[in-house]
Amino acid sequence: MAFNALSYLRIPLYAAGGIVTVISGALYWKQNELIYPRNIPPDARTTFMKPSDFTHLEMVDWEDLTIPTPDGESLNALLIRPSNRTQAKPVTVLCFHGNAGNIGHRIPIAGYLQHYFGANVLMLEYRGYGASTGTPDENGLNIDAQAGLDYMRQRLDLKDTKFVIYGQSLGGAVSLSLVSKNQQAGDIKALVLENTFLSIKKLIPSVIPPARYLVPLCTQYWSSEDLMPKVNVPVLFLSGLKDEIVPPSHMKRLYDLCTSTKIWKAFPDGTHNDTVNKAGYFAAIAEFLEEHALK
Repeated sequence: MAFNALSYLRIPLYAAGGIVTVISGALYWKQNELIYPRNIPPDARTTFMKPSDFTHLEMVDWEDLTIPTPDGESLNALLIRPSNRTQAKPVTVLCFHGNAGNIGHRIPIAGYLQHYFGANVLMLEYRGYGASTGTPDENGLNIDAQAGLDYMRQRLDLKDTKFVIYGQSLGGAVSLSLVSKNQQAGDIKALVLENTFLSIKKLIPSVIPPARYLVPLCTQYWSSEDLMPKVNVPVLFLSGLKDEIVPPSHMKRLYDLCTSTKIWKAFPDGTHNDTVNKAGYFAAIAEFLEEHALK
């Protein structure tokens, strides 16, 4: 699979190592740069791949969009429709990526979803990432996610499709938050989570061990463990058991906390950034969506 699975997370987090005093200052004053490293890789704000760059995936029906937010930001987004309209299904997947890079790096995910399952895919760029305006933080990303969902609800060719929310790593936390606030409308049919965490505060000791005593300084929460029991749509958990960034125990705990219909799919050799490349990944999503999103 032609997917550039760079180790986006490792770079800023490993660079934060050092003496506790330095970490303490960084954790408080620079925590947004650590949690939202939107300039990694170095060209993430200047170079934007498009579906036409991935010719082997034959994505010919797509739009480059700008979606406004209620607080005045402009979000870049890509809407990718199934190239083979005869195999198209009435499903739209809203995708949220991890904490670095931009949506261009994840285009192959959309390519496989539209090619093998026949779904529409909306890839939304967070504020401050890629070609989107603004500066990221937890409140802002929640606003962005809602703007993406509202766009789908208002667009004539999407509003009557079945919505699936898909999130990787940080995007999993964004997805959980969005679903917990919107599931009562009935248009969100399923949630797909890959290698996401219980909360930022519980993740910090794993990625920056010396900072475990400084967790109270963190002002970004993303408390997915508190939201998981409230979700009532079917959930697919995709877990790389060799994840070196988010301990797999976080995913397992979220699975245990989930009280709705749930499916667990483990990838024994999957690391944080290459689980998406493992055999059976997209087959698991397709089977889950056939069973739960289309009913």
